[in-house]
Amino acid sequence: MAARFLRIANFILIFPALVASRLIVAGIEVDAIANPGGLAKFQVTPVRVGSKRQITGGTLKNRCILVVDEDAYARKLAVEALSSEGYQIIEAGSAGYAMEQARSHSVDAFLLHLDMAGRNGIDICREIRKIEPYKFTPVILFTRNGSHGQTVAAFESGCTDVVDNGSMNPGSLRTRLKDQIQRTEYFEQLERSRLTMISYLSRRTLEVATATSRTGVLPPPEERDLAILFTDLRGFTAMSEEMEPVLLFELVSRMLGHQVKLIHEFGGYVDKFGGDGVMAIFDGPEMVLQSCLCALRIVESSHRVIPEESQRLWQSGIVIHTRRVVIGNIGTPDHLDYSAIGTTVNLAARLCGQAKATSIVVSRAVRDAAINDPRVEFHSERQADIRGIREPVTVYTLSEKVLKS
Repeated sequence: MAARFLRIANFILIFPALVASRLIVAGIEVDAIANPGGLAKFQVTPVRVGSKRQITGGTLKNRCILVVDEDAYARKLAVEALSSEGYQIIEAGSAGYAMEQARSHSVDAFLLHLDMAGRNGIDICREIRKIEPYKFTPVILFTRNGSHGQTVAAFESGCTDVVDNGSMNPGSLRTRLKDQIQRTEYFEQLERSRLTMISYLSRRTLEVATATSRTGVLPPPEERDLAILFTDLRGFTAMSEEMEPVLLFELVSRMLGHQVKLIHEFGGYVDKFGGDGVMAIFDGPEMVLQSCLCALRIVESSHRVIPEESQRLWQSGIVIHTRRVVIGNIGTPDHLDYSAIGTTVNLAARLCGQAKATSIVVSRAVRDAAINDPRVEFHSERQADIRGIREPVTVYTLSEKVLKS
């Protein structure tokens, strides 16, 4: 049951540890090999590793290499060794000029000589790592008579390889450089895939994946008190008959995207999309009030994200209910979903029919939990007959309270 979820968890959450372990091999973290698991933490941060040009046909044509050495003859040898691969090579004879070139070009790899007067290769490497686009770019340091202490310091500065000039020949240099660039671009591709996958998952699913990646065990279902919010775009069916499908899709996506942004802003997360609406979950001590304030903001602001000729589309009906639910993993080994189920969710979904355009309908439980907050007002108490529910359900309309001057 857990196999597929574990595979996704490993890809999403352990992959950053692979990147970190690679950097640790490069010397950025000294305990990565001994304790790589400690690096597997969830962090959604886009990473730029080298350039985004792809290696095709096993060639590295047009990759930009910055060669830094105060010895002009040594730079000439490096240029001759690499020119046959089609690299674009930039030369720098000092640390200052090297940093100027790094900032004015998109460099795919750095070849630095460690033994330079003034700021040496280690100093340059540290400066390079402070530049966001070059945090993971290959940096190879060359040394003539490198001691053990120099080698350790080189790796600690963030370089990816240290090479002894005496043991290096043109063929070895080309091979090592190509391997570094290919490895970096491979990890960059995986990182982009990871970040893309994350955008399809809810915050809570990512939290569960984090825990699962550490323990190897799926968490069991649990009962929790949650606030459930549903939105439903009114007039969607009529608009679908009048508007081109692609344009309608774009407008709906823009509207739901706006709702998602506000849901996140108020501490909730999206459980699922339902075509022309959203199911959102709020948890925590202020979950009911936060869901109410979120709903009010959606109604108040949504018209600003839709063109004037499509204003009917922004008129959402919103429902909020709170009670105990069962939340956990649902599905098969091939497809798992982390979601909330139970009568609370069913009632919230069915109350959607009670919410007219631009109105917010809430249950008595919601009103009782948030009635004392001066920002919200509950009115128009009424009984609603809900399919599948024996007794009528007491509901209220939620509005923003107008403060008297």
